[in-house]
Amino acid sequence: MIDKASLMTEALGLAAQGTGQTSPNPAVGAVLVRDGEVVGRGYHVYAEKKHAEIVALEQAGDRARGATLYITLEPCSHHGRTGPCAEALAAAGVKHVIAAMQDPNPEVAGKGFAMLRDAGITVEKDHEHTRAAEKLNEGYIQFMRLGLPLVTMKAAVTLDGKIAAPEDNRGWITSELARLHVQTIRHQHDAILTGIGTILADDPLLTDRSGRPRSRPLMRIVADSQLRLSRDSRIVSSFQNDLTVITTSAASPERRRMLEALGVTVLDFDGEDGRTDFGKIVRWLGENRYLSLMIEAGSKVNWAALESGIVDKIFFYYAPKILGGLQSLPVAGGPGRLRRVDAIRFRDVTLHFITPDEFAVEAWMIK
Repeated sequence: MIDKASLMTEALGLAAQGTGQTSPNPAVGAVLVRDGEVVGRGYHVYAEKKHAEIVALEQAGDRARGATLYITLEPCSHHGRTGPCAEALAAAGVKHVIAAMQDPNPEVAGKGFAMLRDAGITVEKDHEHTRAAEKLNEGYIQFMRLGLPLVTMKAAVTLDGKIAAPEDNRGWITSELARLHVQTIRHQHDAILTGIGTILADDPLLTDRSGRPRSRPLMRIVADSQLRLSRDSRIVSSFQNDLTVITTSAASPERRRMLEALGVTVLDFDGEDGRTDFGKIVRWLGENRYLSLMIEAGSKVNWAALESGIVDKIFFYYAPKILGGLQSLPVAGGPGRLRRVDAIRFRDVTLHFITPDEFAVEAWMIK
């Protein structure tokens, strides 16, 4: 007989297959079991509308009656693009539901479990796999609790914390394998932000090159207070309704008209000292139901984002190199903190080994 842990692990694996394809909905996986045999499997893809448990029910057919459902997230109890999954489970005759976590959506948040119990279905919470289920939907959880996207700062750094040399920056800090790993992280995000300095220096595309399908284009955002962005830059020339430029009211009206004529969205988010306001950027993303933002920028933008408090976590890739010197750019420049006791602190540090000689540090900012 299949054990409970392996069934929930399978459901989590199914949910992961929907990564990048569910926003603004959560990634969910479901496994239906009857008499020790898996009779239905499913995971959610936004474009196909059907929730994971509905896909599993359709696959199971009549064998769903009397079955147990292993699911990574509480079944919904409200009418959205589809009807309540809790009702569908009851109608199909499912007798037992084991869920890894409660839905943080205020429209559900325990109501799905209550609807199941009212229909005579026993409900069990699998606390052992709750953290893994939450990990799959960090952006969704943040959005449901705060109405804001989860903001992750990514950087490739040397062992001494440098991201660029003072003169010749040809080549890469990290390995090809690490750069491929970055694409998997990009794929998990709804939006990506950089500064005009990075655009002028490196002319990046900032696209999702994972090769996997997405529910919505990766929204590329450039913080450009003076609108120096060129129409000949790769980020503009590759535009496909996936580029937003954040500027200030002091920017050139002519350059604004040029970008808008190309279809680029240009927004005025005035901040202090003539710079763009990062808090307004994050709030705008939340208003448009972007669940996650990745920052891939230079030293100044990194510091401004950290100091503004919008950053929730970091994902820094470390290469076995040292640049040294006082002119090489640190991962976060700007004025910095003047006292060690005022350092920005992090918690829940996780190491990810990318190659035998490279690793990434994932950590949550203490706010």
